[in-house]
Amino acid sequence: MNKITLIGNLTHDPETRTTSNGVTVCSFTIAVNRRFASQGGERQTDFFRINAWRQLGETCSRYLAKGRKVAVIGELQARQYEAKDGTTRMSLDVSADEVEFLTPRSSDDNAGGGYSAPRPQAPAQDLSGFTDINADELPF
Repeated sequence: MNKITLIGNLTHDPETRTTSNGVTVCSFTIAVNRRFASQGGERQTDFFRINAWRQLGETCSRYLAKGRKVAVIGELQARQYEAKDGTTRMSLDVSADEVEFLTPRSSDDNAGGGYSAPRPQAPAQDLSGFTDINADELPF
């Protein structure tokens, strides 16, 4: 089974493109901190390139931005390509099956970059029909 789960922050704004078949793909890179620090006290960071396809890609393109925290569940894929210098290189990419947005939208984010549903406001309560009671008067 090939399944990977990552939690990290976007290093750049996502890039969206459409394949020649008309399929949307959104690509972004996340920085994932390792769980333990090195002997020198530094925390190591790994960078993963994520590809989200079709509707998931469109959603990621619309709501993600640099610095946002995401959880990604997907499949690790090895990709071979030729570099500019003519050498053959390998790249490991993650094809996302699920992307969960972990950064809550801030209240001052009115640019449309947020993704949280608005929270319902509690209706104002009319307390005019109630009487204050002293705790000593309660029978229990």
